[in-house]
Amino acid sequence: MIKKILIANRGEIAVRIVRACSELGITSVAIYTDADRHALHVKKADESYNIGSDPVQGYLNAHNIVNLAVASGCDALHPGYGFLSENPTLAQICARRGIRFIGPDADVIRMMGDKIEARKAMIKAGIPVIPGSEHNLENVEEARQLANAIGYPVMLKATNGGGGRGIRRCDSEAELLKNYDRVVSEAGKAFGKPEVFLEKCVVHPKHIEVQVMADSFGNTIHLFERDCSIQRRNQKLIEIAPSPQLTEAQRQYIGKLAVTASKAVGYVNAGTVEFLLDADNQFYFMEMNTRLQVEHTITETITGVDIVQEQIRIASGLPLQYKQEEIKHNGFAMEFRINAEDPKNNFLPSFGRITRYYAPGGPGVRTDAAMYSGYVIPPYYDSMCAKLTVWNLTWESVIERGRRALNDMTVFGVKTTIPYYLEILRNAEFRSGRFNTSFVESHPELINYDVGQPPEMLAAVIAAAIAAHNGL
Repeated sequence: MIKKILIANRGEIAVRIVRACSELGITSVAIYTDADRHALHVKKADESYNIGSDPVQGYLNAHNIVNLAVASGCDALHPGYGFLSENPTLAQICARRGIRFIGPDADVIRMMGDKIEARKAMIKAGIPVIPGSEHNLENVEEARQLANAIGYPVMLKATNGGGGRGIRRCDSEAELLKNYDRVVSEAGKAFGKPEVFLEKCVVHPKHIEVQVMADSFGNTIHLFERDCSIQRRNQKLIEIAPSPQLTEAQRQYIGKLAVTASKAVGYVNAGTVEFLLDADNQFYFMEMNTRLQVEHTITETITGVDIVQEQIRIASGLPLQYKQEEIKHNGFAMEFRINAEDPKNNFLPSFGRITRYYAPGGPGVRTDAAMYSGYVIPPYYDSMCAKLTVWNLTWESVIERGRRALNDMTVFGVKTTIPYYLEILRNAEFRSGRFNTSFVESHPELINYDVGQPPEMLAAVIAAAIAAHNGL
């Protein structure tokens, strides 16, 4: 069994991994830049090491991170999500230095990170894919010809992209010509390769993903699906498990598809196979995330499986603890990504000091956070500062539990998406359990919520009034 793990990440996911290590009796090692000196994961880990002054590049220097893992006596490394988590170079360096990488093999990461190669693998395995290019586009003229052949709208995508970046929808030839160079440029800057491909745009789809787990003994299972349709500009906001929009037959079908896809590429460890479900109830493979997902919490909540601990066991060379028939789903879980953003100001990031933080509690409520009262959210990273996960037996009751927990949650000092999510929970379309990826864009009125004054502001007003009165 693994004895000591370096966590090559920061924020709430680093805290999550520290907790899993603690329960397994494994020593945890955190890394941090100067900007993260007072971060929660640094305080929680058994050991912590500074990786430099650059707030971002420190977490992207694979050689330095693995050197630190070796020097600190670690026998494994967990990449978390984001940063280097889907970079095959990190997995390769770990293998070369004798460090267990808690994730799939580097070749699998590379294959599934290349959207063209992933499409080819899925087609070979009999998995339905969205009509589109079977190779990288050579130029805008090739893109134009293919788009005319399959019909608009189409999606231009970075071949090595992910996380909702390097994507543009084109509804006409004029839009395609305008966006082509832009997407190529984004692909080069964000992912290091200016390569793009084109797919038919599935209009108003549902975004459904399946959690899979596989060990090195050939055992692969799925842990049911998550509905990620509530998103803005391809960035997920609220995730739900299981999807209230699938029949049981669809649920079993997509689970088997995900297992087939995973086995086809020799996948080992935790992964997520993402699909789009169109208006005709046809599933299409979209991509595979070769890492732990942000929203793994809702799957853990409905199945009782600790995915992070299972990742560590698999990386230790142990077989899966569960057979497929033993995996059951119970009730509904919903995760809210609490982002430090101002929905009323085009979701502008809101960084600064947290003057007051309170995590809600009660039955069926879980909070994964990287902040505390007095913590200063740095401006260098993703704006997500916490995840709120709620559970209840029925769709209607999980909505009400989410409403209660969001109302109980206190984050003062920065703007957050909490009031925006409360508006979503009040929306009749959402409450009906029938929505798609166009939901947010279709409901611009959701930002018209009232903004209350925080207690600090009211206290300041009262103090000023008292001072003025005493002065009189």
